Amino acid sequence: MFVSGMAELSALKPRRIALVMIVRDEARCIERCMASARPWVDEMLVLDTGSVDATAEIAQRCGARVAHFRWVDDFAAARNAALALTDAAWCLVLDADEWISDGGAALAALRHEPLAFIGQLRVNSGFDAGRGSHGEAPSWIARVLPRGVRYAGWVHEQPQSPLPRRRLAVQVGHDGYLGAQMLRKHGRNEQLLGLALAAQPLDPYLRYQLGKDLEVSAQFEAAAPHYEQALALTDPQASWRHDLVVRALFTLKKLGRFEAAVAFAEAEMACWSESPDFYFTLGDLLLDWAASQPGRADELLPMIESSWLRAIEIGERPALQDTVCGRGSYLAAHNLAVLHLSLGDNAQAQHWGEREAGFRAAGERST
Repeated sequence: MFVSGMAELSALKPRRIALVMIVRDEARCIERCMASARPWVDEMLVLDTGSVDATAEIAQRCGARVAHFRWVDDFAAARNAALALTDAAWCLVLDADEWISDGGAALAALRHEPLAFIGQLRVNSGFDAGRGSHGEAPSWIARVLPRGVRYAGWVHEQPQSPLPRRRLAVQVGHDGYLGAQMLRKHGRNEQLLGLALAAQPLDPYLRYQLGKDLEVSAQFEAAAPHYEQALALTDPQASWRHDLVVRALFTLKKLGRFEAAVAFAEAEMACWSESPDFYFTLGDLLLDWAASQPGRADELLPMIESSWLRAIEIGERPALQDTVCGRGSYLAAHNLAVLHLSLGDNAQAQHWGEREAGFRAAGERST
């Protein structure tokens, strides 16, 4: 009876949660990250991989235990070394340019959860959308690991475990895709992805990531063959295939390969009937085609309008992996307003301008 009672008490004992980070030269933002996580975790562990700024000192001041690691061009190796620093039941994995923006109580609730799943958090990544504006793209990423789970992959590393993934009601902000932060990451990731692909040339996820790295730096000609290979190799059910398809369409548009892009879109359309991103990007593609070949404008303009109308009909899909906020609402409405204004239809332009303002106001109220 005594042994049985002790077992029951042990099962009821709250499980510890640790914030686990790898960092390098993150004095700009590490305090924000740690302050956002501190109320929800029992300890904070920071593995510094070679900072020359005040990152380590700031982390210690924020209450973290700081260790040091010689960088070996392998993100998984660094992640796993950081995870080995704690025996906590749950590890919350964040980067310094991220922060808990909402739902921290769902993290605290893990203290009473069995170690039977990997938790995915909604990471809302800001990006430069042009003309001085910023967009936001949410992704569901595995960031809450039960004790014993480890990573694999030199870059864009992934936790390796057969455990099911569960989406948690936690939102994470991320500003690492903005401005100077993006420039700093670009060369590093491209080099590591090249090394990884030399060892695993048929890995579709690595092809997709290298294509994306090249695309965001406007190297569209170089990105296109990596996207093509990734599409040929990728499992249709892969969580990141939605982003791959939309980015491949965008890249073909930027290269002026309109007929190939439309053929690709037609082949993919049945898979993305509920993706505002797909139809928003299709409308942009057709608009560029019309601009480059004015003689086809009469044929293409109705298709452009119907693509953006379909995006609005679908609406925002925040649960969709790698969607971009606004493509199912205010961004599509803005494009329709501009389209009708260019056609001299002032009434429709005003209508869609008002719809855009309404969508934006509704979005602000919901945040």
